[in-house]
Amino acid sequence: MESSRIRVLVAEDLEVLREHFCQLVKKEADFELVGQASSGKEAYAIASIEPLDVILMDIEMDVKHDGIIAAKRILDEFPHIRIVFLTVHEDDETVFGAFEAGAIDYVLKTAASSEIMKSIRMARDGISPIRPEIAYKIRNEFTRIRKNQANMFDAMSILSQLTPTEMEIIELLLKDQKVQEIAQTRQVELSTIKSQINVILKKFHKKRSKEVVKLLQELNVTHLFHKIKRDQ
Repeated sequence: MESSRIRVLVAEDLEVLREHFCQLVKKEADFELVGQASSGKEAYAIASIEPLDVILMDIEMDVKHDGIIAAKRILDEFPHIRIVFLTVHEDDETVFGAFEAGAIDYVLKTAASSEIMKSIRMARDGISPIRPEIAYKIRNEFTRIRKNQANMFDAMSILSQLTPTEMEIIELLLKDQKVQEIAQTRQVELSTIKSQINVILKKFHKKRSKEVVKLLQELNVTHLFHKIKRDQ
């Protein structure tokens, strides 16, 4: 019977919360509290010497994302250990960072005790639930990715139709040059530059040059202009 108990490590830097989670674990007949840690380094040290099934890990401890850093290190050496992250944060960066680190679950510290204990049991069994709040973030991320892919396709199609002169003008716009400065750099009339920028705007279906610059920056393709210019 002893061997079937879930061996748990609690990692939380706030003593009052650490003790709270430890007490919750101790009350469960099928759990065994192996140890407690107040930092990612301590969690790694314990994981290195104690057989563990699940680590209930706070994301923010010694430093920002300390738990995520520790989880990556632990899972690199002990991939059988399951990580359940505890946090008060629901921002996208933290959520995706947690799962990227190898977390099997992500639970808010304000969640019901029964939910937290259930997450430990599910983690030991290798079950990674997609909670409603996480599913919402994932759907948003997929939507963002698909939108970016569509924008990238459109932008690359437009880029292939740009003339060398238009490419050079966009490069100068990316350098935050104003219309007057571009005219001086290219040694042409101001009216000529304005006309050429209008053509660029029509090709990108934008009303302002700043919108073109923003789009190219968001798609992370600004470096292509330097490369294309050198290749031509």
